Parts: sequence; C-alpha cells; structure tokens
Amino acid sequence: MKVLYFHQHFSTPKGSTGIRSYEMSQRLIRAGHEVTMVCGSYKGGDTGLKGDFRRGRREGKVDGIHVIEFNLAYSNATGFIKRILLFMLFALRSISVALTRKYDVLFATTTPLTAAIPGICARWLRGKPFVFEVRDLWPELPKAMGVIKNPVVLWVLGVLEWLAYHSAHHIVALAPGMVDGIVKRGIPLERVAMIPNGCDFDIFENADEPWRPAGVGHADLLAIFTGTHGIANGLHAVLDAAGVLQQRGREDIKIALVGDGKLKAELMERAKRAELTNVVFHDPVNKARLAALMAAADLGLQILDNVPAFYDGTSPNKFFDYISAGLPVLNNYPGWLGDKLRDSQCGLAVPPENPEAFASALEWAADHREELKTMGQNARVLARKEFDRTRLGEQFVSCLEKSASRGDE
Repeated sequence: MKVLYFHQHFSTPKGSTGIRSYEMSQRLIRAGHEVTMVCGSYKGGDTGLKGDFRRGRREGKVDGIHVIEFNLAYSNATGFIKRILLFMLFALRSISVALTRKYDVLFATTTPLTAAIPGICARWLRGKPFVFEVRDLWPELPKAMGVIKNPVVLWVLGVLEWLAYHSAHHIVALAPGMVDGIVKRGIPLERVAMIPNGCDFDIFENADEPWRPAGVGHADLLAIFTGTHGIANGLHAVLDAAGVLQQRGREDIKIALVGDGKLKAELMERAKRAELTNVVFHDPVNKARLAALMAAADLGLQILDNVPAFYDGTSPNKFFDYISAGLPVLNNYPGWLGDKLRDSQCGLAVPPENPEAFASALEWAADHREELKTMGQNARVLARKEFDRTRLGEQFVSCLEKSASRGDE
C-alpha cells in the first residue's frame, strides 16, 4: 500500500515538536507499506532534509519516509494574515501532488483545517480513498478562544469542515470531545476512530544523562512545562502561581518553561518585572534532550487556558511525554485527561484560574516526595496500559488499510 501523507508541521525526533506523524509513518513502513510525507517548514521542527530548495521544494528519503518539503516557513509567532496565506499556499501546492502522484490512500492531518483540501480534491476528482485526522475541532476551537471572530471567516471554515468530514472515507480523532463534535456534523460513529496521542517508551525510558536548567538546584522540586508558549496554553496561570509561591517564601520550588511561541517574550518580560526568581525559561530541545530533562524533573505541568472546548477536545503531546517518562502530572483544567489523572492516581488536578490552589499543589508535591514518586510509577502504568504507541499504531495502520481496500464509494 502506498500512502500519501499530508502534515504541514511534520517533524522527525530531531526537532522539538510533536512526532506523531513520524511515528505513525514508521508503523506503516514496518507493516510493509510505502509513505510519502508532504509538509512545510516548521520552526522547531526538523524534516530531516538538508539540501537546498529548488523551485520552492526539496525532497528525499528520511528514515524510510519519502519527504516532500515546501519552502513555506511557519512558526507559532507568525501573524494571523501570514498564517492564513501559508495555510492556503500549502494546500494549493499539495493539490498538485494529490492529483499527480501514484498512491492507494491519502491521509491528511490538521492543524490547519486547510490540510484537508488535497484530500477533498483527491476523493472527488480521482476517486481516491481519503482518511482525515482531526487534532482540533475547527472552527469551534478558535471561535471559543476568540481568536477568530469574523462571521464570514467562521462560516467559510464551517463549510470546509463539513466538506472535509463528508468527503473522508474514515476520520481519526484524538480525543473523545472530537469524536462527539464530528458525529454532531452528521458523520456515522462507525466511520470515526479515536486514536489519541501515544507514549514513546524507547525515547523516554532510555534517556541520556539527566540534566536540570541553570538556576535549579539538585534538591529543588522541579516542575516543567514543555511545549508551545501560545495563547491556548494559558501560561500566565503558571506565573500567577509562581508569584504566590514567592510570596510564601518557597524558594525550593522551581518552574521551568521549555519551548517557544507567540507569548514567550511577553511571559519573560512579566516574570522579569515581577522578579520571579522561581521561573526559568529555556529554549526548545529535541526529544532526546527532552527525555533527559524529564529524567531529572519531579512534575510535569499540563496547562491550558480555561476554555470549555479544551476540556474533552484536546490530546496534548506533552501529557503523553510526561507519563512516558514516569512523571506525575499537575493539570489545571477539567476534562478527560483530568479524569485519567484522578482515576489512575498519577497526578494532581487543580481548578482553573486559581493561583492559590495551583501554588498549594506545588507545595504539597515538594513536601511529599515519596507520594510523588508513587504517582510517577502510576503514570507509567497508565502509559503502558492505555497509550502505548505500538498498540495505537496498529489501530492506525489497520484504519488506513481498510480505507485503501474500499476505494471510492
């Protein structure tokens, strides 16, 4: 089976962003299939290609994956208008690939929603099987966040969402709220598979020498956040809690924010103004370096802005990285992941927008190290039991194989 895979923000483990598409491609290759990955250039990512771009693209073989990379540089800090332009350019260039390449099934994953466009074209113009993966519900999520308010833009996105769902032979969703949202758009439940992000034990259970950022002592409680510093991530809540801890004199608790994003400069400036000596900012690191950091950390922070659409509608990479590494997790919003933490006793849950409760949870963690270690052990049990990437990868491969065998309906 030849799979044409579209992911605008694709990265190998050498990058500092999520590697779901890389790992799922590896599962397909191990099952005897061929994968062609079509992507753009993503800040923090690493496609594995090093040659020069020619006529706006470069391509080559990376770990068994044939990668086609368009020279479309994107980062979380990119402005709204430029983002839209990059999304549309990627979709337009991808259409030509979808209409000319030889393949058995086309797979496209968000974000952005425009990633579905080549799949829609392939389905209706070539009769190709199309599988669509939903990582965020659009336009519901940006509307709930207030990022997109223009009713015309929201209507256009709603039409594209409907067309993407109804064009796909099968849809992969990463969280239970996404499944519900897709079904509400008129898609039969049997055409939707929930395959959440997974745990990469080879990376996180075989870490290099553990390390801590400068300014964090060996005896300090180290709580880490590893990911994008964007609007959705709600990291001002972390600085709020850090301020409370500093007022309480808990100099033994340190928070490391590792990553990059649109709000990083703003967060750093706020921490500087408030003289928060308990917050450390660190540049993004690749997966191997990240695993070594987690080996030295005590707690992982799963933080999001208080938006109800997030509660059951997200499947954040960092959560699965934390539990892969055996880190207990502190979560600051309700929903399906908070329920997992509580039921599996592998972390702490605090109410949103409550810096005092957030700070108190960190103090409890600092004062109960043995209980924290037990939570970490429970986290690894949860990871093995429910989120093993190998098992989830088998489901993924089976989904594409079934779709490829169906052809056009």
